[in-house]
Parts: sequence; C-alpha cells; structure tokens
Amino acid sequence: MTKEELALEVIERLKKEYPDAGCTLDYDQAWKLLVSVRLAAQCTDARVNVVVEDLYAKYPDVNALAAAEPEDIETIVRPCGLGKSKARDISKCMRVLRDEYDGKIPTDFKSLLKLPGVGRKSANLIMGDVFGEPAIVTDTHCIRLVNRIGLVDGIKEPKKVEMALWKIIPPKEGSDFCHRLVYHGRDICTARTKPHCEKCCLKDICAKTGVK
Repeated sequence: MTKEELALEVIERLKKEYPDAGCTLDYDQAWKLLVSVRLAAQCTDARVNVVVEDLYAKYPDVNALAAAEPEDIETIVRPCGLGKSKARDISKCMRVLRDEYDGKIPTDFKSLLKLPGVGRKSANLIMGDVFGEPAIVTDTHCIRLVNRIGLVDGIKEPKKVEMALWKIIPPKEGSDFCHRLVYHGRDICTARTKPHCEKCCLKDICAKTGVK
C-alpha cells in the first residue's frame, strides 16, 4: 500500500469513527479563534475554553482587547501558562487587526503569518475553519499519529510534517482530517499512556501495530 493509498484509507475510517469532528476550541467570531489558538499552546483546549469566557466578558471585541494593557490580559490568561508571552502576542495581534484590518482577520495565509504570535499551525486552523480553505494543522496529535500510522517516516518538525502531508492528503480533506486526528489522539492513540491499539479502527493498517 502506497502512502497515498494509506492516507485515503485512514481518512475514510476516521470519517466513520468521528463523523462530526470539528475544532475543539469554542468560538463564534474569527478573531476569538485567533486568540484561543494562541492560548492553546502547551495548554488543553478545555482549559482555554474556560479561560476565554472571562477574557471576552471583560473585552468583548477586537477594539476592547486591543485597548487593554498586556498586564491586564495576562492576569486573566495566566491559567493557560506562559501568560506573559501569550498576553503580549494577543495584545500586539489585536492592535494590528484594529489598526490595519479594521478589526477583521486577513483572509490570506501569508498575511495571517505576519500577525504577532501566529505561526503555520494557527494560520492553517484559521484558513480551514474560518475560510473553508485547504489546510493541514500539524499539532502534537497530528505529528504523533501520522508518524505512528506510517503516513510520514520519523518526521517531527511541524512544517516538514505539513509539507509531507500535503503530498498525500487531498486538499479538501486536510482540515477535517486533522480535527479527527485530535479526537483519535485523545481517545485511542494517546500520548501519556500506552495507545489503545486493540480498540483502534486503524489497527490492521497502522505501521506501529506491525499488522499489514
């Protein structure tokens, strides 16, 4: 089985296993997803979803958050870890949106990457979830699982994993595929415990199991 064939089979099986999988960060406006994905670095999405409730209660729009002092933002987001750097990035990012984009989020990948605190993972998430464009989000679940499954071979650098996946994942499938990897990585192919291979829908095609 080629990597392309394996990728298509994995996509179809995960679709059946997690038909409604989507972004696990709560948001109702694009700028809020931008904030949440920055807070999610080295923090669980569940914790971020709780913390941002207080943040948005105090700063309900881009202009309000842009006007806030980084120290005041840090006080609220500190439970997410790395509070100082995250608050600084959020402050700078919201001010750029206010001053250069009329409070909106840029719609192209390169412009997103220029925003403070926004890397390829965040930009891809925005492109896929907000704008419905092809996207591959190489978070920790994605990197761990695609290596275990055998879609990539010992690649751990996020950008290199992304580039490798672009070659074998149909563009229209990329965003949802990565969301499903998050669900599968939490439920079955876990990081902190032994993977539950006996319950895995991919066990007969996964490189880790040794079963072909």
